[in-house]
Amino acid sequence: MIVSKSDLLARLPPEWPRDVLPEIQRRLRESGQKVVVLDDDPTGTQTVHDIPVLTEWSVESLRAELSNDLPVFYILTNSRALPLPEAQALNAEIGRNLCDASHAVGRVFTVISRSDSTLRGHFPGEVDAFVNAMRDANCATSNPPYLIIPAFLTGGRYTINDVHYVAYGDDLTPAGETEFAHDAAFGYRASNLRTWVEEKTHGAIRADDVMSISIAEVRLGGPERMRDRLIAVRPGSACIVNATSERDLEVTALACMMAEAEGSRFSYRTAASFARARAGIAPKPLLSAQDLSSLTSFRNPRAGGLIIVGSYVPRTSEQLDALLRRGMNAIEANVEALLDDTTRSGEIARCTQTAEALLASGHDVVIYTSRRLISGSDATTSLAIGRRVSDSLVAIVRSIAVQPRYLLAKGGITSSDIATKGLNVGRAMVLGQLLPGVPVWRLGTEGRYPGAIYIVFPGNVGGPDALAQAYDLLQHNASSA
Repeated sequence: MIVSKSDLLARLPPEWPRDVLPEIQRRLRESGQKVVVLDDDPTGTQTVHDIPVLTEWSVESLRAELSNDLPVFYILTNSRALPLPEAQALNAEIGRNLCDASHAVGRVFTVISRSDSTLRGHFPGEVDAFVNAMRDANCATSNPPYLIIPAFLTGGRYTINDVHYVAYGDDLTPAGETEFAHDAAFGYRASNLRTWVEEKTHGAIRADDVMSISIAEVRLGGPERMRDRLIAVRPGSACIVNATSERDLEVTALACMMAEAEGSRFSYRTAASFARARAGIAPKPLLSAQDLSSLTSFRNPRAGGLIIVGSYVPRTSEQLDALLRRGMNAIEANVEALLDDTTRSGEIARCTQTAEALLASGHDVVIYTSRRLISGSDATTSLAIGRRVSDSLVAIVRSIAVQPRYLLAKGGITSSDIATKGLNVGRAMVLGQLLPGVPVWRLGTEGRYPGAIYIVFPGNVGGPDALAQAYDLLQHNASSA
């Protein structure tokens, strides 16, 4: 049932009073430990800044990242766009390569599997594949327990009394009652995370056997109490961490480090907020128009900006409507035409030519997929349809000869494919956030647009006007450049 966020949060104990972030940072420095975040789509960089994200995971690239002084790096797997067997094979390959790179440079690391804060993704399959590969390479312990921490505060995702909620204004809706739970590929029924674990493991872990750490334990007991609770989690089981604030997650991160120092190991499955805390990264204000203006030296100031919208979640469609009301030049890519082999190339050419002419004349353009969602008869078929549509958007971007002034991609799979397949990005730096939960990347030198600004806009983040607000900021940036 829907509950009032303000009422529910007001009944919680006050936060743990001590700032533990300096202690997390100290422990990271003294241990030399590197945090590696496996991100199943690029939106997981939405809480961090001034750190790298890789889109490939060769041993050579991993050795380079393990050797530098930065506390964390991300690997963009985009596994949420893949069928389970492919996602498992990919995670296993990364596990083996990380072990090889770690042995070569002598750097210890811990891994976080970052996934969707609304509980979509290949759990537990891809996590198990990674851990098994690490174990086989003599780089991890066998059968560590799952640590489930999906709270994502910027996006309004809270876990209270083991129930995971999605905020819509002041209303908290249990995740299992939202549109995300009806996802064609990753749907689920449970909002209580203990029951969700049983559902996702097909009963291999029963709900009654899942441990949970309450907000009261986090806030009244602090990291020492949490450490003791974490040490008690049995191998092969799972533990839920309740959280409603960044301080809750920082206390959790420190408790995890303390438990690991005493020999405990965990399979982390978390949202983006915990990854920031575990890496010891302090929050940073949103990028201002002045910040954006300082990044304009590489741009073609006479070209228009390009926005690509592929996500189909209702929140994205609502945001797209608000953007279109701004009067922006819009090109609708007909999905039925993109799925038909006889019309696909013509539809791609039409979108490409129209966009290129507008961009060259200095006009901003949004290309969006037609809004009727076409799903398959099962998860595998639905994923294949999504990949076909995303590949079509990539083909459009690759065919546009004009470099846009900026590029914004809306949706996790869309933004990943545009970066890796459309722009040939191998490594990027996360500069910060344009809006809460909306990361800004500076692309590396190896890709199609060296040094360009790329905005990754998650499909399920922001209010009704968020996409229009992002556009307004980028427009202001253009006028001040």
